[in-house]
Amino acid sequence: MSVPIHGNYHGYYSKRPSVNDPRLDTLPRELFSKKRVLDVGCNEGWVSCEVAQSFGAGKVVGVDIDDTLVRAAWRRRLQVWSTQGPVPELSVAKPVPEDGDGDGDEPSSQRGLGHATKKRKAKSKKPVLNYFPASFEHTFGSLPIPPSHIRGKDVFPHNVLFRTADWVEEDIVEDKDGYDVVLAFSISKWIHLNSGDEGLKKFFAKVHRVLKVGGSFVLEPQAWDTYKKAKRMDKTLKDNAQKLKLRPEDFEGILMEMGFGAKKSFGEIGEGGFCRPVDLYVKLR
Repeated sequence: MSVPIHGNYHGYYSKRPSVNDPRLDTLPRELFSKKRVLDVGCNEGWVSCEVAQSFGAGKVVGVDIDDTLVRAAWRRRLQVWSTQGPVPELSVAKPVPEDGDGDGDEPSSQRGLGHATKKRKAKSKKPVLNYFPASFEHTFGSLPIPPSHIRGKDVFPHNVLFRTADWVEEDIVEDKDGYDVVLAFSISKWIHLNSGDEGLKKFFAKVHRVLKVGGSFVLEPQAWDTYKKAKRMDKTLKDNAQKLKLRPEDFEGILMEMGFGAKKSFGEIGEGGFCRPVDLYVKLR
């Protein structure tokens, strides 16, 4: 296996296991509801799938530089779908009694019409997560995914997809429509070490460009002292590190100059070496 010089660790979530990602749990749920979300450095797609399935996002795009991880993310999407419980019916047919004395909410125009049938919206229910054991998929195979015209394009799993790209340098087709939220979990260090100060600024500028005004940039920066271990992976990273002037504490000032508001900190989330700050910046202009 090649050295993960971009932070593209295989089996990353075996080291950071959780049913619900604590970084997402600390953020307000309305941040994602019906929104277009970009997950940069999506790895095997765990965060992307959780935002799409559990947080009501309208569309989630995960992008990663490592095609092997992107293929694993597509598999993760299928695995998550295969353990989800049956989807509740959107509507039910209910007969109207002849005397109109059903539950008292029939309009007068429908009373006395015999057992007429009318459609009534069922109360919205979220699907049960982890309904089927993961072993079922291993034993019996994945569940088929119904066509999007039946379930809707903004419903999991149709509302999440993955792309392979060096997103700092390459646009993807979804960029043209912009995003309401951009997630950057644990990737700023790797962009910084590979592309230098200017490369990191270029990343921040692109996030600003693709975000809609009022959109949110969620950043989990790695501490400066963690760069020391990372740069030992590769001579190029080591050489690049010697030229770096910016530090994580400088990121807020750079982002504010670009048109973001002051950061809103949600504290340090996680355990051990994965205990890091989660910050949110809103695009003001």
